[in-house]
Amino acid sequence: MKLAEDRALVLFSGGQDSATCLAWTLSRYAHVETVGFAYGQRHHVELKARLALRREIASHFQGWGAKLGEDHLVDLEALSALGETAMTGDVEFQMAESGLPNTFVPGRNLAFLVLAAALAYRRNMGTLVGGMCETDFSGYPDCRADTLEAQMQALRLGMDADFRLKTPLMHLTKGQTWEMAEAEGGTELVGLIVEHSHTCYRGDRDHRHVWGYGCGTCPACELREKGWNDYRAAPGPSA
Repeated sequence: MKLAEDRALVLFSGGQDSATCLAWTLSRYAHVETVGFAYGQRHHVELKARLALRREIASHFQGWGAKLGEDHLVDLEALSALGETAMTGDVEFQMAESGLPNTFVPGRNLAFLVLAAALAYRRNMGTLVGGMCETDFSGYPDCRADTLEAQMQALRLGMDADFRLKTPLMHLTKGQTWEMAEAEGGTELVGLIVEHSHTCYRGDRDHRHVWGYGCGTCPACELREKGWNDYRAAPGPSA
């Protein structure tokens, strides 16, 4: 089945990475929709951040707003029911016996892609866009380019559809992701991402830092803060 190449579906969590990917996609595609997943995540506040980011981006960038279509939220609570992780339960962040951090939710990105592709198939959207990254990730095997391409090949075969997956952050550091946001939407977009996106694994929206809201001590906050500091230290228009 031939799907429309100029229609894209963004896997949109409401975090820094997916917000940057949304801007990147709106700059390149004629029609863009978003999909999020409720999987019992400890930082469920990100589900509200998704809506705030969509609203603010559409309001501040009217050209993008004209391209921004529907948002979809998919119930994937079964992921948390299969076993507790630091992303789905109130447990301390640490390394598991597998050698991976206990923030790893087995099969999460693979499940996201299956359901996003099923939605895209029905809505004639040939491109999926995700914020997966090999550079600043925590060793998650489902963030690797070879894993994602294998999954996409299975989806192409299983649905007989010409899906394409774009991962614009795959080889970027967090600092470079901030730089991409500025390149796509200037310091105005950077400010929206700082204020409205959510990354903190603990779901903390009480503590405001220069890089956004969060506890400041979980792995996600530490990575975001480091990326922000690298971005601000780099030579460029905003430095």
